[in-house]
Amino acid sequence: MTGDASGVRTVTGADVDAAAGRLAPYMSQTPLIFSAALSDLLGAEVWLKLETASEIASFKLRGALNALLLAGSRDSALTSSTGNHGQGVTLAAKRLGIGADIFVPDDPNPVKVRMIELLGGKVHVGGHDIDAAKERAYAYQARHGGTFVDDGENADLIAGAGTVGLEIGRQLEDIDVLYVPMGSGSLASGTATGVKHVQPKIKVVAVQASGAPAMVDSFHAKRAIERPIDTRADCLVCRIPAAQALAMLIAHVDDAVTVRSEEHTSELQSRFGIS
Repeated sequence: MTGDASGVRTVTGADVDAAAGRLAPYMSQTPLIFSAALSDLLGAEVWLKLETASEIASFKLRGALNALLLAGSRDSALTSSTGNHGQGVTLAAKRLGIGADIFVPDDPNPVKVRMIELLGGKVHVGGHDIDAAKERAYAYQARHGGTFVDDGENADLIAGAGTVGLEIGRQLEDIDVLYVPMGSGSLASGTATGVKHVQPKIKVVAVQASGAPAMVDSFHAKRAIERPIDTRADCLVCRIPAAQALAMLIAHVDDAVTVRSEEHTSELQSRFGIS
């Protein structure tokens, strides 16, 4: 990796490949399956990468563990999260035998909070959104120390998340388009970097909830644009764009769009006759 004056680091396909080797002793590859129902519905050959098959039902362990391994940290880990990233950091810390402090905003998802606690993490609740929780986490770090694992500004985390794309590119040949959900942009930018390492012609589209469009608007403007958050999709939110993830989105992702969950739900209900 190399960096520029802004502190943004260039993450390459080789970095993602190295992360895959680093993570291999700690986790297995997740399955890629063909979806007959979605293929019929959309008139295309649709495959699903099942990160839900992981121990915490998301991709978040990949980036958190790669970041902590490269940090060489043997003190505690901490982060801010709406829940999934917090589980990833907590499980990564547990793998390395250290503690984890996870800062979540007000009214957090109780299931995700309980999962963090079951994995051994200490949950700190407070702040009107994820970025306010991050400010509290940094203040705690200044007082108590620890390794902060930022979901968006940490290049090593993005390289770890990118192993999702690397696996997809090696599991399935000749992919036309890859759609990736986006919150802070770590998964989308990392996945694009990883999959294009093995399939450079693929088109990658990042998808974000319309109630949290900061990263999508920033991608198209080619500069950071802060947007308010108003969506129930709490794992696809971001108010203040992260410079590292945004730079990589602009460099590696082909398009970014928002989806209105209410309209999408109504359309699916109509197609499948669900009242």
